[in-house]
Formats: sequence, structure tokens, C-alpha cells
Amino acid sequence: MNSKLSPAPADWIKTAAQVSPSERQMRWQEMEFYAFIHFTVNTFTDREWGTGEEDPAIFNPTELLAGQWVETCKDAGMKGLILTCKHHDGFCLWPSRYADHTVAASPWRNGSGDLVREVADACRDAGLKFGVYLSPWDRHEACYGDSERYNAFFLAQLRELLTNYGDIFCVWFDGACGEGPNGKRQVYDWDAYYALIRELQPEAVISVCGPDVRWCGNEAGHTRESEWSVVPTHMQDNEKIQEQSQQVDDREFAKKINTQDSDLGSRGIIRDYADQLIWYPAEVNTSIRPGWFYHASEDDQVKTLDELLSVYYGAVGGNACFLLNLPPDKRGLLHENDVQRLNEMGSVLRTTFSGDLAHGAQAEASETMDEAHGASQVLNSDEELQQEAYWCPCEGTEQAWMELILPEEKTFDRVMLMEHIRSGQRIERFRLEVSGEDGRWQDIYAGTVVGYKRICCFPKVTARRVRLTIQESRWCPTLSKFSLFYSEREDV
Repeated sequence: MNSKLSPAPADWIKTAAQVSPSERQMRWQEMEFYAFIHFTVNTFTDREWGTGEEDPAIFNPTELLAGQWVETCKDAGMKGLILTCKHHDGFCLWPSRYADHTVAASPWRNGSGDLVREVADACRDAGLKFGVYLSPWDRHEACYGDSERYNAFFLAQLRELLTNYGDIFCVWFDGACGEGPNGKRQVYDWDAYYALIRELQPEAVISVCGPDVRWCGNEAGHTRESEWSVVPTHMQDNEKIQEQSQQVDDREFAKKINTQDSDLGSRGIIRDYADQLIWYPAEVNTSIRPGWFYHASEDDQVKTLDELLSVYYGAVGGNACFLLNLPPDKRGLLHENDVQRLNEMGSVLRTTFSGDLAHGAQAEASETMDEAHGASQVLNSDEELQQEAYWCPCEGTEQAWMELILPEEKTFDRVMLMEHIRSGQRIERFRLEVSGEDGRWQDIYAGTVVGYKRICCFPKVTARRVRLTIQESRWCPTLSKFSLFYSEREDV
């Protein structure tokens, strides 16, 4: 393909191509897969949402072992854990100085327990990152609805979580909002919440109702075909996020697969916002069970391995991160069925991605910007060097190709592509072809965006040459990784 015949990209395309992540967003993206833990009085009342009137005496997980949660997460291949420190019922999993509706009022650990500390310590000991969820809606707190007083109360509790439990990688807010005892709807002071987080935990991303990470738009694990990280600034509008969040205890909400708009960042969408674009990447969240909290009636409804892998490939393999909820049971343990499924998932991921079949290959490209950005950079196996090592053609070249020539024929069914997103997200459409010893080319995959990572899945092929053709991109494409894998490695 002669890229020189392509029309010169407009200035607004170059501007869009150069929007890039912050370092905190970059570190978050590299985590890829992590856990949500929903655990509170609801676990003991068999409800999804508490009323705030629950007696703390019901909270007594006599076999609780945070280490079991953490080890299960590690076995699944997760790199972090976010704990629901306080859900909408207002029950605090730490002994807050500002509330009496806490673990200190429960029989668990004889009233001297601090579950946030136990989980934070277990994560730190195991090398997982720790994050916190703090529900803005508190159905127990009497001052909820008295906006100024409640915001001061909320900030005090947020300060406790941000100062007493070590480094936090994420503060996760949803938009659930209701009326207080006074009949008035609470008005959240998001700017004050953000400012406190930036002051006390500047490395933490603020997710969903926050400026760093956006919600994919559903709780069913459904993903977009094209997930853009560069979107118009108005996507950060918290009022719109709140409107779309769950507002009632409706079990059907988690099953909805709408993703708000299917297209958030194509050229047609961003053309009118060239000077109002932000890096706002997506997180895909769903639960391993139908509910977010544990229910014994759902012990036989744990997602299948195929269902979990499908979400994983759509999320991690589709330029998003995957937040999978794991609900501990009344014992304070992850149920055996959940543990087994997560072990199976981790085993498959480790087996599939344990060895790059492109190792030893040669790489050729239609053109390169300069010697430092040659085609061979996509074969670099040093993760630290990958942060700066990447291939790209000359500036303004929007169409290009790259080819891997393997030392011998290989069988594979996964191709992993990664852009150098520190330079921006640029690839808009591509296709993959393979050729064997007979020299005949065969189309195996057609895709749209790549972003941080695209995992292309297709029926297994045996080939010696693999060609990536970038049909559309912004300003000029970049590529930091071009890898091949086989998901049934025992047949290799």
C-alpha cells in the first residue's frame, strides 16, 4: 500500500492523536485485571442493598480470612483488589471515629476488628495493590440530605481511609444518590472529594464518578467493538454519570448490556471537540455471580470459565481494564465454587500467555520514522524498554503495514497488539493475514481500535508469516508489541 497517496490529515486529527494518559492512568492501565470485594451487612441479610437500619450484631464472619481472598485473586492473575469499605447501607468495615454504625459495634473480633486494615495488609503482603470503594450514598447517616453537613462528614471518613491504610491505587465512586431523612436530595461536593484524594493519595486513580477512569456503561461485562480512550471532555460530567447509575435495589440492573453510546471516540464523534478532548479510559465491571453480594441461592450460578474469558478478552483485550466482583460468604471466605472457577481462569491465562511464539522472528515494515523506531522494536521482551521502544512510520503516514517472519511455521490463535499509548491512541482500523510455506495469504482477523492492548482471537492457524495492515489511523500509528500465542499449548 502506498501511504504517500493518502490525503494529509487535518490539524484536528493530529491534535486528537497526541492526547495521552497521565502517569497514574498509565499505571492503572498496566494492572489490566483486578478484583472488587462486596461484603457488608447485606451478606448476612441476603440482600443487595441495605436499608441502613440493620443491627451491627448480625455482622460476624467467624472464619474470615483476608489472605484467602488475596491468594485467590493472585491465582486468577489479578493485580489488585478494591474493597467496599462502606456500601449504601452506611455500615463501615473500619472503626470510623465519625460513625457508630461500624465493625466496632459488631461481635466480629469482639468489636476490635478493622477489616479494611486486614485486607490492606493482606494485599501488601502478597504484592497486590489495594483500593477503596466508599459509597457517597449513606442510608444510615442522619445528616444525609443536609448537603453541607454530609459532605463534611463524607470528607472526614474519606480522610480516614486515605491516611490509615498505606498506598491506595484507586478510589472508586458510583453515582448512587437519594434523599435524606429531611426529604432533600443530597448534593455531592465532587470537587472537594477529588481535591482531598489528590492531596493525600496523588498516585490513586479516581474511578467511574471521577476524572481518571470511566465506566463502560453496564454491569453485565458487555464491551464495545471500539473502545476509545480519547473522548470529549463532557464525558466526565458527573451529573450524567449519576443519572445512569443504579438508583434502586433492582436486580435487573446488573443484567442490562447497554453501553451508553456504542461510539464514543470515532472521527465523526470528536471532530467538533478537537480542543476539548481528554484521556478517559474505560473499566469493565461485572460480578462472578448474578448478585454483587453473596447469596447461597446463587452457588450454582457462578459464571462459567468461557463467560469469564469472554469478558476478559473483551475488556483487557479490548483496550479496557477488567474489574471482577467476588462476594465473600457469611463465613468471610470466597465460596469454593468461585475459588475453583478463578483457579481455572488463572490457569488458562497463564498457559495461553506464558510464551510469545513471535520470539526469534524478524520484523519488516512499510516504512519507519527513523532507526530508533524500527520494526524490530515490536519484538522487545523487556517490559521496561517497551515503555519507550516502539515502531512508527513517518509523521503524517496514516496507513502502513508490518510483517513478522517466523523462524519456522507456528500454530497460534491469538495475536496481541499494543500501541505506544504514551504517544496517544491512533489506530482506527486494521486487518491480519497469515501465509504458510506455500506463500498464499489468508485473512484471519479484522479489527478497529488497538489502544493499550488488543487481543485478537480466531480459529487456530499454522503459518510462518503474519502481516498487520493498518488501514486507518490518526496522524501516524505506533506499535510497541506484536505477539503470537496459542490457547491450547498442549497441541503446539
